[in-house]
Amino acid sequence: MDCGICTSKTILLFLSLVFWGAGAALAYVGAYIIMSYKTFDSFVEDKQSLIPAGIIIITSVVMVVIGLVGCCSTLRESKFGLGCFFLVIVIVFAAEVTALAFIFIYQSKSAQINQELQRSMNETFTKYGDSLDTKAVDDLQSQLKCCGVVNYTSWHNTPWYQKNKTIPQSCCINKTQCDGTTASQFYQEGCVVKVEKFLHDVLNYAMLVILGFAIIKFFGMLSVCVITCRSSRRSGYEPLYA
Repeated sequence: MDCGICTSKTILLFLSLVFWGAGAALAYVGAYIIMSYKTFDSFVEDKQSLIPAGIIIITSVVMVVIGLVGCCSTLRESKFGLGCFFLVIVIVFAAEVTALAFIFIYQSKSAQINQELQRSMNETFTKYGDSLDTKAVDDLQSQLKCCGVVNYTSWHNTPWYQKNKTIPQSCCINKTQCDGTTASQFYQEGCVVKVEKFLHDVLNYAMLVILGFAIIKFFGMLSVCVITCRSSRRSGYEPLYA
């Protein structure tokens, strides 16, 4: 076996292992995005941002299969197997590019997202105290250290404030020493900005992961081409098993 074939096989076997690891990593990223949105599902009505997560999870399953096909095809130097390997890599590569495109499109609509998020949050905050969303609002303000939709004054327009004349304890920096009326006791940043930033950070993280694996796919396609071409050149000396 010449050096070129040996090197190409080593690369493809390594990439097969990478695909298995990448499949597990992508499954984690997809699940992380879905769970992150589920945390704030009471406030986020736009579900388009979950499309990349769905693509990522489907891609992760396919990548495990890719790793298995790639490993077997490389060891046998099967032209048919390597051809299938190459085709599947191209399909997954296209899926990852599509996911990247969806993320770019979603992030480009930041002004529209902010308006929709603010509208849905206003509706949820208005129901505070009279619905199951009460706990969701308290958890949101406590976890993100924010108060109100835009800021703490957003509470002044809610039925809760008009009835109790206080702002919820979840807005307080120090909950043991807070009367719910003094502005300096509250978190000063609004929740709409915090949630928007959090969701964008999640998508940026996903985008970097997808981009990294897309680059791996590119080198995988090159490796398949190398081993197929080199195998064809030496086919007169060593038989290939299809």
